[in-house]
Amino acid sequence: MKIIRLDEVDSTHTYLKKYISLNGFSEPLCIVSDFQTNGIGSRGNSWTGRKGNLFFSFVLNIKDLPKDLPLQSISIYVSYILKNILKNLKSKVWIKWPNDFYIENKKIGGTITTMSKDIIYCGIGLNLLEVDEEFGKLDIKVDINSILKDYFSEIEKKILWKQIFSDFKIEFQLSKKFQTTIDNQKVSLENAILNEDGSIQVNNKKVFSLR
Repeated sequence: MKIIRLDEVDSTHTYLKKYISLNGFSEPLCIVSDFQTNGIGSRGNSWTGRKGNLFFSFVLNIKDLPKDLPLQSISIYVSYILKNILKNLKSKVWIKWPNDFYIENKKIGGTITTMSKDIIYCGIGLNLLEVDEEFGKLDIKVDINSILKDYFSEIEKKILWKQIFSDFKIEFQLSKKFQTTIDNQKVSLENAILNEDGSIQVNNKKVFSLR
């Protein structure tokens, strides 16, 4: 994975897309920044954070992903791999469906994924430092370079979706205490059923990750 490091950028996700449009896609690429001024969050919201937090976006070809991975659940997949790395470092971080990083009951980060032909763009923001009272931060100290090295090493292994999902299904019980946004409305996950493709069944409706 080629990594380009920036001090500041409007959005690693936007920068990456512009970079690929100008230079083309020839190899997996990651953009990392110490600070972003206009980060892209879910449903068009921003995720700016503060300097010193972790902001990175990367691009992969679909062939670099496991063959059993439902494309609609890529965000769950890439989020959970990072979560597992942090968990191995003794963090208590967990993933709220579909791709928000939580410590206890506070969001500390999230993932956004977009697709263009056979290329997948993934952006991840994670609070390593305090932002405000609404959001939490990671509960351990980490070295960003080490985390990225371990993360992309795991991505390259093409860990099967079946393996990731078996763990995520257990953790999904924690999500049931929360709500998610569907069609611009807050919906309780209390009675939601998690399907094997990563979608949920809620209020007689099948919903995939919308990010």
